[in-house]
Amino acid sequence: QVVLVESGGGLVQAGGSLRLSCAASGRTFSRNGMGWFRQAPGKEREFVAAINWSGGSTSYADSVKGRFTISRDNAKNTVYLQMNSLKPEDTAVYYCARSRTNYYRLVTNGYDTWGQGTQVTVSS
Repeated sequence: QVVLVESGGGLVQAGGSLRLSCAASGRTFSRNGMGWFRQAPGKEREFVAAINWSGGSTSYADSVKGRFTISRDNAKNTVYLQMNSLKPEDTAVYYCARSRTNYYRLVTNGYDTWGQGTQVTVSS
């Protein structure tokens, strides 16, 4: 059974940066695509970024394109989300998730394992 643990969230001023990490247990990490989603209070969970099993393909929500970068280190069983030029509207709980396949989808039902989430708060 795979367990995902996010870290790196916190409080940052607008224009600042944060790097989220998601550490996965289990030996099958490198076989699956991975994704980051976020959920703000009163809103549905939304897609942020995803990466395929090898790191050779990525996808981003339009709202974060050019500011966020997803990457992975299969030797460390870890996926990252580098967030730059943060805006108050990026405030949310950020979740990493394991794709059901070696690729990724942009919707939540494409993922079968979720972390507990890490809070990101961007002040104006």
